[in-house]
Amino acid sequence: MNCKRLLMMVAGMFFVSPLAVQAAGLPTITLGVGQASSPEQLVPALQVLLLLTILSMAPAILLMMTSFVRIVIVLSFVRQAMGTQQMPPNQVIISLALFLTFFVMSPVLTQINDTALQPYLAKKIPQDEALKKAVVPLRGFMLKQTSEKELGLLVDISGQKGVKKPEDVATLTLIPAFMLSELKRAFQIGFMIFIPFLVIDMVVASVLMSMGMMMLPPVIISLPFKILLFVLVDGWTLIVASLVKSFA
Repeated sequence: MNCKRLLMMVAGMFFVSPLAVQAAGLPTITLGVGQASSPEQLVPALQVLLLLTILSMAPAILLMMTSFVRIVIVLSFVRQAMGTQQMPPNQVIISLALFLTFFVMSPVLTQINDTALQPYLAKKIPQDEALKKAVVPLRGFMLKQTSEKELGLLVDISGQKGVKKPEDVATLTLIPAFMLSELKRAFQIGFMIFIPFLVIDMVVASVLMSMGMMMLPPVIISLPFKILLFVLVDGWTLIVASLVKSFA
């Protein structure tokens, strides 16, 4: 008898009668696909599809068209050079890189908001014109940070004709050139960061060998000295300041 009552309760949880739903006033969602009778009925659906596509590509846009790549690579190099393994954790590095990216890109985002987003929300310009105006500040930022060597390489590979100045480069060609320049610059900064920590490792290894302690791993001794040096010179402030100023 108890089992029968338990089964009835479970069935009542999953199979609710329409009268019970109506009495409780629960909301319902209805989705349907039908044939549009006019182009005006198709436009909202296309706009929703475009919005979902942009949201799904937002991480890629953040990586491709902002300062995030250089910042996160340099911060990862700092952790690797100190030899602290997972300190600071990946979540901390990515969060710091994101906030520094928003800080660096704030003038560009403000310009996009003033010239494209707000006029579009006020219905002063159409959607296609707002998108064109929103790309202009991003292109200016990427062109400023892209070296001529990478830009010329991507223009030659793409086969684009009639390029007389950097502003004539197509956006789809500019984005990979910008990413190549960011990777190159990030590794150059990372190499400079590695040098002082490498010197400490070499000095500690030489001292240990001269003392006959060849079985003792030099990393165990050099790690506290590297952390002490990084703290004494206020390393995080220097790294962050250098990163932000490199985009000026």
